[in-house]
Amino acid sequence: MTKTTSTDETVASITPTELKERIDSGQDVFILDTRSEGDFEEWKIDGENVEILNYPYFELIDGIPDELLADLPDDQQITVLCAKGGSSEMVAEHIEDEGYDVNHLENGMNGWARIYEYTELDVNTDATVAQYRRPSSGCLAYLVVSDGEAAVVDPLRAFTNEYLQDVTALGADLKYTLDTHIHADHISGLRALADETGATAVLPEAAAERGVEYGQSYKTVSDGDSLTVGDVEIEVVHTPGHTTGMTSYKVGDVLFTGDGLFTESVARPDLEDPEAAKNAAETLYESLTQKVLTYPDDTKIAPAHFSDAATAREDGTYTAELGELEETMDALTMNKDEFVDFIVSDMPPRPANYEEIIGTNLGQESPDDEKAFELELGPNNCAASEEAMTD
Repeated sequence: MTKTTSTDETVASITPTELKERIDSGQDVFILDTRSEGDFEEWKIDGENVEILNYPYFELIDGIPDELLADLPDDQQITVLCAKGGSSEMVAEHIEDEGYDVNHLENGMNGWARIYEYTELDVNTDATVAQYRRPSSGCLAYLVVSDGEAAVVDPLRAFTNEYLQDVTALGADLKYTLDTHIHADHISGLRALADETGATAVLPEAAAERGVEYGQSYKTVSDGDSLTVGDVEIEVVHTPGHTTGMTSYKVGDVLFTGDGLFTESVARPDLEDPEAAKNAAETLYESLTQKVLTYPDDTKIAPAHFSDAATAREDGTYTAELGELEETMDALTMNKDEFVDFIVSDMPPRPANYEEIIGTNLGQESPDDEKAFELELGPNNCAASEEAMTD
């Protein structure tokens, strides 16, 4: 066993960013997750090189049981985590007292949920287009900058400052903040960004018709409309199915598909009206076949989410050429009846707190920043199936 010398010093810690870097670099990582079984099953840290063990904190208050010690590796470092970072530190100290090499995750899974990554995409358009990734939930957002003007697509309220810093760093002013639809998995940053900058908040007209109650002005757009940002046009393409208001935005060769089409799956159709899921699935089929799939094969699909089934590109981003998806995703080659049956037969659990999140994004509820952050913790579950739909 790899022994450590016990001292009066606090057990070592690791930041969420440092842990993510270890995982991304391919290092073997062993995690002891001390949250409840239910919280663990709902969302956890994954990776091909990650071995993870769940053992609830309340069973470790008085020390580490022999059965758990037997399952801990004696030849690599152990990272202990909890929800917020407090109890994991105590558990890590107990494990260190047993002679193991151990640290604990600063701020726990709440800290993990604060990780936000930025990568500029290789695009064939007169603009800088960047993808933001939230590994904890699979949420994706985008920044478009051209000739001193900028737009943010599907922003998260929790990361308002990050968008503003990047817009400033790129020498631009924020002109538009856009949502593709009324999100059910995270609190939108649409209004927060507009408040901070004076930018125009933009919603699809059909999304606003769901009962938006904003205490501020906003602009609605419909299929065929366009918005100008610097030297580029943002084309509006109504692609309902996931919701009645679901809308894609096209900039050059990039199509921001929101929750309509992902790189590993297609949208689930039941979050707006569970009783109308089959009809929504039929609408989604028409949106995909009559609109999205009519674009050139080299169109870059840039979705609003990714799941554990998705494979990142070499640069870490989650995008794909449309032609690639049509070749590999079974759902995109099915006939209508097959598609609808497939989509409605295997839908995953709905996102946690989705009704309250939808209410907030409609402006009908007003949680503060802390409550809003807590509401959206966990996976997005916005795809039609938990299983990969690609070959």
